[in-house]
Amino acid sequence: MNIKFNKNEDHNKLLVSSLNHKLKRVKLGGGEKRIAKHHAKGKMTARERIDFLLDDKSNSIEIGAFAGEGMYEEHGGCPSGGVVVKMGYVSGKQCIVVANDATVKAGAWFPITGKKNLRAQEIAIENRLPIIYLVDSAGVYLPMQDEIFPDKEHFGRIFRNNAVMSSMGITQIAAVMGSCVAGGAYLPIMSDEALIVEKTGSIFLAGSYLVKAAIGESVDNETLGGATTHSEISGVTDYKAKDDKDALTKIQNIMDKMGDFDKAGFSHKKAVKPKENPEDIYGILPKKRSDQYDVREIISRLVDNSEFEEYKEGYGQTIITGYARIDGWAVGIVTNQRKIVKTKKGEMQFGGVIYSDSADKATRFIANCNQKKIPLVFLQDVTGFMVGSKSEHGGIIKDGAKMVSAVSNSVVPKFTIIMGNSYGAGNYAMCGKAYDPRLIAAWPSAELAVMGGTQAAKVLAQIETASMEKKGEKVDEEKEKEVFEAIKARYDEQTSPYYAAARLWTDAVIDPLDTREWISMGIEAANHAPIEKDFNLGVIQT
Repeated sequence: MNIKFNKNEDHNKLLVSSLNHKLKRVKLGGGEKRIAKHHAKGKMTARERIDFLLDDKSNSIEIGAFAGEGMYEEHGGCPSGGVVVKMGYVSGKQCIVVANDATVKAGAWFPITGKKNLRAQEIAIENRLPIIYLVDSAGVYLPMQDEIFPDKEHFGRIFRNNAVMSSMGITQIAAVMGSCVAGGAYLPIMSDEALIVEKTGSIFLAGSYLVKAAIGESVDNETLGGATTHSEISGVTDYKAKDDKDALTKIQNIMDKMGDFDKAGFSHKKAVKPKENPEDIYGILPKKRSDQYDVREIISRLVDNSEFEEYKEGYGQTIITGYARIDGWAVGIVTNQRKIVKTKKGEMQFGGVIYSDSADKATRFIANCNQKKIPLVFLQDVTGFMVGSKSEHGGIIKDGAKMVSAVSNSVVPKFTIIMGNSYGAGNYAMCGKAYDPRLIAAWPSAELAVMGGTQAAKVLAQIETASMEKKGEKVDEEKEKEVFEAIKARYDEQTSPYYAAARLWTDAVIDPLDTREWISMGIEAANHAPIEKDFNLGVIQT
């Protein structure tokens, strides 16, 4: 091991340590005092409910743990968006679980809460996975109602999705374990089966105070919409549970009787661990973004038996493509090469940049994977497409468009891991969030932006100083540096993987060592959804 490897290792392990510290804080939800109050009511927290529900010692991944991070501070914050979402197994069946966190503003819905719930439903729809809702929410957070209520990607879309999923035959089970009010009351009742917990669960379109104000009727909440009312009088719910654990056990029993799914038929064999040590990734991935590394060294630590069958190895070398297995699942890997490479013509190509030949190779490989029904894995470390007169004359826009078209029209499931840079159109071509990856996660070393922080800050600083000079303000070298540093600090914050995860541009920030599990669970989920259409590139410039 050399000095550079050790420095990289120290840097990346510190990033992972910071990630784990942030996760530990986020998992406290509204804080220890609110958790204690929750327990005093005889209720489990959202995370405790999910842990009890999921099968012991089974794999699970959390979607959107950092949703809302650093947002809504003026409203007291919204850890994890006030809702916990996990993909896991209940009675051996893979599913999505969505649990309101009532320790965060009584489980009220912020704008990011709605976006996160819609993401959970999107994953269930794409993969035909059962979805389980553990409901405990005070409804829409009224001070922000205008950002939650009326639009296509807002609160009401959730009930539309309930109806669509039901028509698709996707199982939905809801347990009302706390408040379930107003429009939110439709979610459990639009599910296939609904449970309610005695004494703590309640469902009504309007609570007792609003009923009194609206029609003058005096009635308590339990009589209005408690467990006995809805299980024995209205017939709104299907099961009554005596406490949280009883409700969760009933869900386990329901899931246990479910039949098997149709399968997409993706190739799967017995999993084999990589021959190369996955922990070496920490030392291979460079601390400095300008440093080179061979991405094949990363691949060999992610794939089964460290075996990788490279496609068009000597052509288009700033993108590496090839076949492998991850946790037994066959995959086609498309990744950026950060090494400076030399073509047969003797030309030098910069690492991390997409050239015409690289885009052409990637397009052909993606088409091959679609024809062979092989899921695609994109490992991003990309600064964008090559610029300049030579590239423009060579048709870089045309070749880039072909690659984007192939990614857009791909019918096999796609999975994206952002390892390092994810800049500009490179993000799009390498299957960024806008291109429908089934799952997208970032390593702590990731950066998402239109361009790198230093370059962007230089451009923005030039614009700002020019504006100041026009106003007659004196701008000396010290002032220029001050403006540059301020802009770069702001820009760097916005390129952080946590900034992206807070807004659900990625599903998670993960330890690189968890990458195999994410991809494996993602492909297993995708295997529940047979491919229903053929791959077609559409009309593109050839």
